Amino acid sequence: MSAEKTHLEICNLTKEQYPQIKTLMDQAYPDLGGAWPSHTIFRLIDQFPEGQIGIVDDGVLVGLALSVQVDYARFSNPHTYEDIADGHDRVFSDTDGDALYGLDVAISETHRGMRLGRRLYDARKELCRQYNLRAILAGGRIPRYYNHSSEMTPMEYIEKVDQKELYDPILSFQLSNDFQVKRLLKKYLPEDQESVGYATLLEWNNIMYEPTDTVLESTKSIVRVGAVQWQMRCVESVEEMLKQVEYFVDTVSDYKSDFILFPEFFNAPLMGLTEQSNQTEAIRYLAEYTETFKNAMSRMAIEYNANIITGSMPLAEDDKIYNVSYLCHRSGKIDEQRKIHITPHEQNDWVIQGGDKIAVFDTDAGRVGIQICYDVEFPELSRILAKQGLDILFVPFWTDTKNSYLRVRHCAQARAIENECYVVIAGSVGNLPQVESLDVQYSQSAVLTPSDFSFPHDATLNEATPNTEMLLFSDLDMDKLKILHSEGTVRNLKDRREDLYDVILKKRDV
Repeated sequence: MSAEKTHLEICNLTKEQYPQIKTLMDQAYPDLGGAWPSHTIFRLIDQFPEGQIGIVDDGVLVGLALSVQVDYARFSNPHTYEDIADGHDRVFSDTDGDALYGLDVAISETHRGMRLGRRLYDARKELCRQYNLRAILAGGRIPRYYNHSSEMTPMEYIEKVDQKELYDPILSFQLSNDFQVKRLLKKYLPEDQESVGYATLLEWNNIMYEPTDTVLESTKSIVRVGAVQWQMRCVESVEEMLKQVEYFVDTVSDYKSDFILFPEFFNAPLMGLTEQSNQTEAIRYLAEYTETFKNAMSRMAIEYNANIITGSMPLAEDDKIYNVSYLCHRSGKIDEQRKIHITPHEQNDWVIQGGDKIAVFDTDAGRVGIQICYDVEFPELSRILAKQGLDILFVPFWTDTKNSYLRVRHCAQARAIENECYVVIAGSVGNLPQVESLDVQYSQSAVLTPSDFSFPHDATLNEATPNTEMLLFSDLDMDKLKILHSEGTVRNLKDRREDLYDVILKKRDV
């Protein structure tokens, strides 16, 4: 499946999708009777529509997860599949239930390997938090157990899977998604010969759960960002650099980051693969690989389930060169932000042109903007984004000396305070003597915040060790921004004197 042709969206299932639902479930459960009949699916949708979750790719259903509400005390104890579905394949959802019970998950054969199962599990977890439910419960098959049933007990098998001495396609996946085995269920699904009739009772605890009779129901939105402080190093090929990129994407995604930020011109070492007597030709050579990197990083965003800000790369268009950053959504969508303000070095040596559009991008984890390095030193741009509802500003940068770095750092800090948003900056470190004008780099990547009681005293949530290749992880509490906007000690956005001044983006003739 080509990344550029993939456009994934999470949705709630509808009755009109039943033919596609049936196809998916028939593929997933050929040995267990295939799909639920239509009346079962329709009942689930009628009783608990939010719990029936699908993933569509360009309108085609490619994944689903079915769920019901249940009483935790009842279903956290031994039960069988017949306690969930009666003899007429009727499944009942308890509107007063305090737990979510996971039924079936199915992924299209054409989309396996894209980590869509994890995405569906994450959607269930978010549903559990939004409904303020105690936990997610599930009866999990152990389909590889039949290979070992003569030599070990079910509990011994489960323990070996937990220790990764054995692999089970269902249990291994559930354990990797933070589910714990609560107990062994006997005769859970007697016709399941692969599991020899056994199943695990799995549980994921909602640590945000609060009894509704003691506190107001509220849901905090936590967004995790990962910044890559990138080491410039010699490479022998494009493939070698893409492996470095995927290594960091893989690593950052292991920490369940919603966003991954790379630095400006992070792939500049590729210029070392060509003759550099003419810097203008060298940057055009680098631009030849921008489409390759954009598509590869879009694929990674989908497969690793993280929105990727691709740092920046040169883009050749109509015989002009632009400095461009791409926002590769984990849905497969790609947004673009061109650098507006071009430094003297970029103008004189690389003949880079400035872009003329700036926008806030809607993502599944907030409204974000991108300003490439020098752009963050112009407050008008950030103010325009703030008026559009900016939550997080990402700033990929490249600086060679500490004073040039501090210009970016201090201006980014000011943007966070005056626009009441988070700002994430990421740069590169090390030296690259074989590439003209990229001899050295200075960087200290950081996550910057507004300045008020709810935030760190120095308005710096996190920062990297200077000039050291490393990853920086931070959890951003989006609810703090909402409170700040209305109840902050000072309110920079609300208290603007728009009767005296305003900042606007001029319309350009096309």
